[in-house]
Amino acid sequence: MAHALAGEVDVLAFDIFGTVVDWHGSIVRELAQLQPQVDGDAFARAWRAGYQPAMARVMSGELGWTLIDDLHRIILDGILPQFGLEALDEEARRHLNRAWHRLDPWPEAVAGLQRLKRKYILCSLSNGNLGLLTRMAKRAGLPWDCVLSAEVFRAYKPDPATYLGVARVFDLPPARVMLVAAHHDDLAGARACGLRTAYVERPLEFGAGHVKDVTARPDNDMHTKGLEDLAGQLGC
Repeated sequence: MAHALAGEVDVLAFDIFGTVVDWHGSIVRELAQLQPQVDGDAFARAWRAGYQPAMARVMSGELGWTLIDDLHRIILDGILPQFGLEALDEEARRHLNRAWHRLDPWPEAVAGLQRLKRKYILCSLSNGNLGLLTRMAKRAGLPWDCVLSAEVFRAYKPDPATYLGVARVFDLPPARVMLVAAHHDDLAGARACGLRTAYVERPLEFGAGHVKDVTARPDNDMHTKGLEDLAGQLGC
């Protein structure tokens, strides 16, 4: 039997990094190919650890509006010396920074999205920029109906402009939009704006050595094991 919300929402908006794609495993695989002497697990986590502080510099006004591609590059340049890679030339740095365009989806993600697309409008809602998200979708086969990004709204999640922006784009009340994410802070931001919320368990987001607590929380409208599970719960 489908979840009670199956007929109550029209648009599913997806967080991307960690929810739809495996950023940690993908970066580890890139490092294994490009710089096999480097601890890929530590490198991936260090690169991601700079993400929130870098966005905070933009939100505080210290930096002007900056694309995530450019923030990723700032963080990358900062961590390379920690891993003995300060000698990388510009071409190598640019290629490595584009690893975020080449992230692989979680094993069930594409099939789950294809099922959900039969019934719902699917869009990304990521802090990633449009070029990054479009190239990622093209490579990974992510079947979005629309690519939305912080870049469209010139605000990073959890700014209300992002969540309410999705509802505005599709001319819907917020309650007809559901955010699907593997991060409770993102879901809390959406919920505060009146969106519905679905949590996705991604216990291995930070790698097998850093298993994440994916305990269900009652504040979320739905709790799922993955995108195939979400599709099943929504009657797709």
